[in-house]
Amino acid sequence: MAKWFFEPGHTEVEFRARHMMVTWVRGLFKNITGSLEFDPAQPERLTFETRFEAKTLWTGVEQRDDHLRSADFLDVANYPYISYKSTSAQLIGEVDYIVGGELTLRGVTKKVPLEVKYLGQWDTPWWEDGVNKGPKRRAGFVAHAKIDRYDFGVGWNDEVARGGVVVSPEIRLVIDVEAVQEN
Repeated sequence: MAKWFFEPGHTEVEFRARHMMVTWVRGLFKNITGSLEFDPAQPERLTFETRFEAKTLWTGVEQRDDHLRSADFLDVANYPYISYKSTSAQLIGEVDYIVGGELTLRGVTKKVPLEVKYLGQWDTPWWEDGVNKGPKRRAGFVAHAKIDRYDFGVGWNDEVARGGVVVSPEIRLVIDVEAVQEN
């Protein structure tokens, strides 16, 4: 089984939530690291895990980012990391999988399935200190998931007219992974 690592500069987790019931607020976690075991000939044996710093959250609005890092939301002072570890993989299409796994957020671990699409592999350049030391084999994946933030103790909210809320309980996640095969 080939071993891979997540290329941090090209791997990210995007999140989005409804704000005031009318629009999406989007944010990112960048510099995601992780490890992956994957062979497209044996996709059901796919495994991976990742852990990243919660404080790296970015929405583009400093005041909102500070609030999201606070105890009202991610509480990064007490829970500095978010992690995910796969527990199963099921092929559901030619390049599509359901990956079972456990997400840990704010010290709470819950099962969260990912809908994963394998984007293929390519031999590519690899630069170190401005010198191409490639080629390196890269693989791409994109995953989607939905979580209920209340399940993880992320409970801050306020009401708006007609039964609405300031921030939706449902958070949608998109994970873009560029994996590099280890030598």
